[in-house]
Amino acid sequence: MRNRLLKRISYLFTGETTSLVMFVFISYLMNYTYPDLHLYSLFSFWSSFLLLEFLLLQGSIYWFVKWKRLKKENTSAAPIRLVEQLWAIKKWNIALIIIIPAAFIADYYMWHPSTPQGLTIAAFIYIFAILEYVNYFHIQLSYDNRSDINSLKQTKRFKQACLSKDFKRLKNIKAESRNLR
Repeated sequence: MRNRLLKRISYLFTGETTSLVMFVFISYLMNYTYPDLHLYSLFSFWSSFLLLEFLLLQGSIYWFVKWKRLKKENTSAAPIRLVEQLWAIKKWNIALIIIIPAAFIADYYMWHPSTPQGLTIAAFIYIFAILEYVNYFHIQLSYDNRSDINSLKQTKRFKQACLSKDFKRLKNIKAESRNLR
């Protein structure tokens, strides 16, 4: 069981880290291959892309720390300090998600009437970043193995995200410490 969990968590952190790196190369190649998209000239592209990269970095760190802890300490529970830091960062994520549409509006007015196609790509990146945020902090949207898919079929509902469970655990620990005072 432990080895299966180690492999799963390793798969998650290497996947997030690989995505983090590959998206940089993909964006460069897209901008280089299709200069008419004007990707690197769009505020909306950069803000959406950096939000996505920031979220992937958070996911990579979270899964890596869980993997390392399971390997060394035989527990997959994320350290409370990490959970507290991610709770604080969650507020920044929300702020960025709320602010980024202003970059789309600015790009639209700056480029109007010849709005570049890159704006559509930036919108897809923004939507993908929001889905990543939901997947990390609220409900699990990614079902990539038989066990997850079978669970989804049986319960007919999405699972709670692992980080969301850790936030609940953090709240319980803080409530218990207040009660002990």
